[in-house]
Amino acid sequence: MREKKIKTKIINGKKTALKIEETLKKEVAAFTKKPKMAVILVGDNPAGLIYVSHKKKTAERIGIEAQIYHLSPVMTQDALIAFIQELNQNPSIHGIIVQLPLPAHINENSILNAINPEKDIDGLHPQNLGRLFIDQPRLIPCTPLACLTLLKSVCKNLTGKTAVVVGRSRLVGKPMAQLLLNEQCTVIQAHSKTKNLKKICAIADIIVSATGHAELIRKSYVKKGAVLIDVGIIRLADKKITGDIAFNEMIGHAKAVTPVPGGVGPMTVIMLMKNLISAYRTIEKIN
Repeated sequence: MREKKIKTKIINGKKTALKIEETLKKEVAAFTKKPKMAVILVGDNPAGLIYVSHKKKTAERIGIEAQIYHLSPVMTQDALIAFIQELNQNPSIHGIIVQLPLPAHINENSILNAINPEKDIDGLHPQNLGRLFIDQPRLIPCTPLACLTLLKSVCKNLTGKTAVVVGRSRLVGKPMAQLLLNEQCTVIQAHSKTKNLKKICAIADIIVSATGHAELIRKSYVKKGAVLIDVGIIRLADKKITGDIAFNEMIGHAKAVTPVPGGVGPMTVIMLMKNLISAYRTIEKIN
């Protein structure tokens, strides 16, 4: 028998981000002092340069000052930590981000751990991740927060939903699973070593995939009416960009799905700005 198709909502991250941006503009306009973020880029990674430029432009539209520190690729780890400590102590800086990935000779964890937790607008310091774990969040990792915001735009009540998170990184997978658990979901965390991934995904009401493997999640992995959030972004040999989820296969099958590009990406940047404003309020002691 031919499968009966359902209407699939394309979750427009760009449109949602623009709406939030307008709200943040009004919030910043009411401040007596301009929020300021420090963005550190070590080396000349082409993707990093693009991401940093995009963050700066978004910040400026909102009324946030973004100071870019483009540092030498041969900078030592100790020198980078010392530089971060200077920014930690600078009262005019309300948020600090270090653009990843870093050069191979620099330990990523050591650098992220050096940022003042109150200025850690990426939400990746152990204190901020720990607060998320006990459901007392301060600054939440931007990509998982973006995913949750988009998810809530189509599922107002997540209580009792079965959610599968595919990926276990510090950046996305682990905090995403905790966010969903805090929303009263039943959470299964899968990853590249998971056996029977297809069988596990097939029971999910919600799938959030962040593996970087092109179209890993096929229609046969997804139960009808599930909601799909795609964090993956992969450039194929023909220069086209795709995600973890086979997007075209989900039309008429999933309840909702994020596109790549235009889904989680724009929302991640706007969540960074939201975190900066939260950090600004804490540092400037504004309720």
